[in-house]
This record gives sequence, C-alpha cells and structure tokens, in this order.
Amino acid sequence: MRLNGSEPSRRNANQLRKQMTPPEIGLWLALRANQARLRFRKQHSAGPYVLDFYCAPARLAIEVDGEAHARGDRPARDVERDAWLAAQGVRTVRYAAQEVLENLDGVVTQIMTIATARRAQINPPPQGGGGSAKR
Repeated sequence: MRLNGSEPSRRNANQLRKQMTPPEIGLWLALRANQARLRFRKQHSAGPYVLDFYCAPARLAIEVDGEAHARGDRPARDVERDAWLAAQGVRTVRYAAQEVLENLDGVVTQIMTIATARRAQINPPPQGGGGSAKR
C-alpha cells in the first residue's frame, strides 16, 4: 500500500527539501549510508502531511522535532498526525532536534533497529530456505 500525498503536501515537501535544518541534514546523511540497505525518503508527502523521513519497506516515519513542536497547538497537531499515520499502518518515531545533534549514532542505531524489525514483520522472508524446486 503506497502512502501518497496531496498536491499541496507534495509542493510543500519540495520546498522543505531545500530548507532542511542541520539536524535533518545530519540524520539524512546517516540514514542514506545505512548498512541494512533500507531506503529512506526525505520530506515525503503523505496525505495532507510531510514526513521528515519515511522508510516505505518498514512503513516507518521519522520526525525531527525542533523547539516549536512543544509550543501552542503543535503537540495536539502532532498527536493528530501520528494517529492519522497509524491508521495508514505507519509507525512514527520522534526525536528532539537537540538529541539528533548530540547523539546521532544512537538515534540512527535505534531507527535502524526499529526499521529492520518492522520490515521483517511486514515482509517476512520466504519459508523453506529460498525457492521451491519443481521436479
């Protein structure tokens, strides 16, 4: 099942790709170089939202939250967004921008652990060790 974005969210995603924050850039570079060979998308549009990072094989959204996410109506909006994503079968993990800056390796390790486990759960390997030989 593909997670497609609306036209306004696709336009917004294109703009946000050009304006990534330092924590997002650092995380993007680390996710691209992952040894599990999982593909991540940056600023991926999903419905009316734009996800900071998305791993389709694991149905995993990664959000890097700056200070603004703790103010005003942002916490409630984040809960609503996470609920919408969960209804689409997508798990969301959130990291404070400061944590990404201070502990990039730990954040990446945790993301890769979650992503590889979800990928295996969603797309289990074939039973019986490979292929079936017909005789």
